[in-house]
Amino acid sequence: MVGLTVNGRSFNVDVDASTPLIYVLRNDLALNGPKLGCGTGACGACTVHVDGRAVRSCQTPLSTLRPDARIVTLEGLGTPEKPHPVQAAFVAEQALQCGYCTNGMIMEAAALLAAQPNPTEGQIRQHLNGNLCRCGCQQRVVRAVQKAARGGV
Repeated sequence: MVGLTVNGRSFNVDVDASTPLIYVLRNDLALNGPKLGCGTGACGACTVHVDGRAVRSCQTPLSTLRPDARIVTLEGLGTPEKPHPVQAAFVAEQALQCGYCTNGMIMEAAALLAAQPNPTEGQIRQHLNGNLCRCGCQQRVVRAVQKAARGGV
């Protein structure tokens, strides 16, 4: 049995401690924001926050998490009634198409803005460089992050 705190709620899951976090989030907790893309940490679709830091959940075995680690998924970042500023900006800028990369882009952008509230366009691009988007929405993503940084939606 492994104990986790996800989106402010405590859970006990009956899985092996070597299980990657993505499988617990999706299969045991029914949280579908994080996507299993490449399984190697290269695409970013599975990104979540662990203690405020963006991490690839496909490459994060449960055994590497501290017992008091705070895990936040896309579902815990904001709500439909009160979305996180990055979520609202993504909607306003239509910064998604197929939606597969969206989880990773939003989670990485939120982590960036928490650490650096007013990044330059170059810093945004550099920070999101490890997230793959095959639909060609990168310009809209950058505009959405800039909009969220300015606090306007």
